[in-house]
Amino acid sequence: MSGGPATGDRPGGPEERAREKRFVRYTRLGNTGLEISAITLGCMSFGDPDRGTHPWSLGEEASRALIKQALEAGITTFDTANVYSAGSSEEITGRALKDFARREEVVIATKVYNRMRPGPNGAGLSRKAILAEIDNSLRRLGTDYVDLYQIHRWDGRTPIEETLEALHDVVKAGKARYIGASSMYTWQFAKALYTADLHGWTRFVSMQNHYNLIYREEERDMLPFCADQGIGVIPWSPLARGRLTRPWDAQTARSDTDEFGKTLYQPEDRTVVERVADIAVKHSVSAAQVALAWVAQRPTVTSPIVGVTRPGQLEDAVASLDLALDDSEVALLEEAYRPHSVAGH
Repeated sequence: MSGGPATGDRPGGPEERAREKRFVRYTRLGNTGLEISAITLGCMSFGDPDRGTHPWSLGEEASRALIKQALEAGITTFDTANVYSAGSSEEITGRALKDFARREEVVIATKVYNRMRPGPNGAGLSRKAILAEIDNSLRRLGTDYVDLYQIHRWDGRTPIEETLEALHDVVKAGKARYIGASSMYTWQFAKALYTADLHGWTRFVSMQNHYNLIYREEERDMLPFCADQGIGVIPWSPLARGRLTRPWDAQTARSDTDEFGKTLYQPEDRTVVERVADIAVKHSVSAAQVALAWVAQRPTVTSPIVGVTRPGQLEDAVASLDLALDDSEVALLEEAYRPHSVAGH
């Protein structure tokens, strides 16, 4: 489905043709009727660098420019979390979307689970935490509802029944349109779906999992399960936190300070990174476009979540949707994969 304006059989003027060219496509989220952009803008890189644990995050002015650029490219889906930069990601994202878009035309997703304050009940997926955090997120985002409310991780200390009933009540109260989940084991996700069905509660419609060319463990169980259950897949880190976009030994301000990211990948991944670069040269495109094109072409993937800090990165993300990798190129990229320990849960 084209995201550009209808122009009939004859293209419009130069500005209109340019606008059409850079527009993303749209797709439905799993078995729902919700249409989302084929690229989701990840908002973890937007936030006050003096708040939280992301010193590489962008302040408000730079963040707003990228959000506006995304909207102009037809991106309608924005993913953030209460924990990103201690809530300032939600604040910046919410203000920008209010200024640059109509609420009914964008899809806002946020997440709950991680610690937001010290002491008891300051984190997790208890009923108390969920009902407090949805209101806090709505206040920061400046909206009456979110389109997708996701559990950021599995909470082994809270019965899944308690979590699901609280999320069901959030939906019934009109504070969220749909609910989703993020990285966990397939048996946990299956338990959650079964429990929701058993009680007639709102079902998770999406899985936001860790998936890219150098981390494909999700192909063993989670992705086939999502396909079977009609679950939309919106993977995080499709560029492996930038590893797939640059030479293996290159460092960035983020990679130098990203302690979590340092735990996700291994030296054996270098071969895949080099093959991405080779194919990029062949097509005269960036390595990011090749890595994103591979993710977007996976039949189970609905919309990869792409974080950006520069305009060119956003342009690469949109352009990747028009890059078609042939079977031989896909095979070359995939055959160099080496299994990993489960990471990102």
